[in-house]
Amino acid sequence: MIPRHPHRTEDCRAVSEILQRVGDKWTVLVVGKLGDGPLRFNELRTAVGGISQKMLTTTLRGLERDGFVTRTVFPTIPPRVDYELTELGHELLVPVSALGEWARLNTQRVRAARARFDEVHA
Repeated sequence: MIPRHPHRTEDCRAVSEILQRVGDKWTVLVVGKLGDGPLRFNELRTAVGGISQKMLTTTLRGLERDGFVTRTVFPTIPPRVDYELTELGHELLVPVSALGEWARLNTQRVRAARARFDEVHA
């Protein structure tokens, strides 16, 4: 049987796995903010806005695990912890920034399309 599409299943799984990490709103916002340079946890939380401490911790751990962010602990009292994009994280910043810019430019168009759809399907 010849597949109707040219994509291999393992490629789709690989894309899906990465998009699960980088496609959520908090990851996009955190990577965008860290693109300006290293930040401490509370600086990052303030810069992102609206994110809970638990969600930021979860997001940062996932980004660190996947190699996008480094966590540096400084032996001070109280301890200082900085988060910074790795080389891989800076590479991710390119498509994330493009997606963010596209979203800013097209928000009104998407809202208008939703309104038209909702009106027709109400």
